[in-house]
Amino acid sequence: MTTPTVAEYVLTRLSQLDIDKIFGVPGDYAFSIDDAAENVPGLEWVVCANELNAAYAADGYARVRGAAILTTTYGVGELSAINGVMGSLAHRLPVFHLVGMPSERIQRQALITHHNLGDTNYDRFIAISGAAACVTAILTPDNCIDELERAIREALRQSKPAYIVISELSGYTPLVGTPVTGKPIGQIKRQQSAPAELEASVTSIMARLEKAKNPVALVTALTARYGIRDKARELVKKINLPAAVTPCDKGVLDESMPQHIGLYNGKMSTPSSVKQVIEGADLVLDIGGMIPAELNTGLFSDDLDPSRVVSIRDNHVQLGDKVFANTAIEDVIDALLSRVTPRTESVVSEKALLPVKGTGSDTLSSSTFYPRLQRLLKSGDTLVIETGTCMFHLNGMLLTEGVEAEGQGLWGSIGWGTPATLGVCMGKKSGRTWMVTGDGSHQLTLNELGVMGRYGIKPVIFVLNNDIYGVEDMVSERGHLYDDLAKLNYHLLPEAFGCKGWLSAKVGTVAELEEVLAKIEKHDGAAYVQVLIPESESQPLPAEDLDRDYKLKIPPVG
Repeated sequence: MTTPTVAEYVLTRLSQLDIDKIFGVPGDYAFSIDDAAENVPGLEWVVCANELNAAYAADGYARVRGAAILTTTYGVGELSAINGVMGSLAHRLPVFHLVGMPSERIQRQALITHHNLGDTNYDRFIAISGAAACVTAILTPDNCIDELERAIREALRQSKPAYIVISELSGYTPLVGTPVTGKPIGQIKRQQSAPAELEASVTSIMARLEKAKNPVALVTALTARYGIRDKARELVKKINLPAAVTPCDKGVLDESMPQHIGLYNGKMSTPSSVKQVIEGADLVLDIGGMIPAELNTGLFSDDLDPSRVVSIRDNHVQLGDKVFANTAIEDVIDALLSRVTPRTESVVSEKALLPVKGTGSDTLSSSTFYPRLQRLLKSGDTLVIETGTCMFHLNGMLLTEGVEAEGQGLWGSIGWGTPATLGVCMGKKSGRTWMVTGDGSHQLTLNELGVMGRYGIKPVIFVLNNDIYGVEDMVSERGHLYDDLAKLNYHLLPEAFGCKGWLSAKVGTVAELEEVLAKIEKHDGAAYVQVLIPESESQPLPAEDLDRDYKLKIPPVG
């Protein structure tokens, strides 16, 4: 049996995590990785339009599969991808970023090469790209096996990206040592708990639960990152707790569950009663750790009493001023599932689909678009929510049974949605992928449509077209030239990008929208719809909300 090269071994080992795609852009110093991607069985190259898009696509794929592989070349490639990898860091996704570097012969002779700054500082980018990861490894034939296992272990333990550097020479060199055969990510125990700390934390949580008169739960996307979303749902069901999610966690709960009460987002909660239910509870079981960012708290309008919050984090539990360390979230959930008893109180929730408005020749608007979209989503589907004005509508929209959602509200890099949809589509094994984006976000990364066409994926994409950066108008005021967009005929793009068999349309009235939605239901392929909405919808938020968010005014004296 031929000994694999370092690059072949790395890709083979990573593919054993149940990764079957590698996203990236080829580059000369990464040729050993690029060539290996063509030689490793079961791994498919996905050549993206640029490195940033590739990073976004890997991010989307990791949300479905649990981990992803991204590859770029040295310097120009890795730095182009870094914004996307930073988003994966913020949203706790194990993306293995493989970077090809100039050979050791170039480095030892101090030769000046392209993709550098005209000097011989070859490792200057390691600190930059490594800042987007929880672990960095520079692989050689001699250290590859041990260092790769360390990188895998840390990336999965922390659920964060790993930055792995392989020189072009080392990548082509045969491995030294005995290869490791790994398991799929779903079979890997990613963290270990300290037994005494685990027991103390679970006993403390149980005591608080048994004492509580009106407990509630907040469930976060961290449960999905560690592969325990179903266990978190089971815990909520078993205790029979009223449960909500925040905008960053949309889709982590099945919103058809009797225990699901809606979206908690401070004074912007949906329905509005959720704010009182969550903040009025004598115990909030925070499963995963709510992120207290402004877009997750109704522009800092939340009012949770920390003394009432029991927070189960990735590897610690906090109850007020008590912290139990080295407690793996999966172990805590498992222990609670074995001990809790159901509450007999019924959960009251206000579940309702958005009312259908408008008919015939009525001009389209958000109030006519979203209710009709809502009724098309089916069990097994995934809704990709781009950052922008659409996320305020989609986050508060009730998802029907079995529908999941993915967004990037914390990092909030507009343009993420289109390439992420590519990754989600390629990660899913069944169900449709739907994406809603604004035209401003879409213009940043719409060249990834050509990649979708090349690989034959079948998303359903809605581009909300009002010719402005609508979300910028919401946080400033109308009239700035910098918020105006180039005017594109979006519905013509799929054909221009070589997308075969796509259903493409431009709609401006309710009747036109209903006609194309009916076609989409019957269409087995991809669909791309330009939805005209009025720019007048993007109105500035009230002055007090803007100041609560940005805090620019001088506070009152005294």
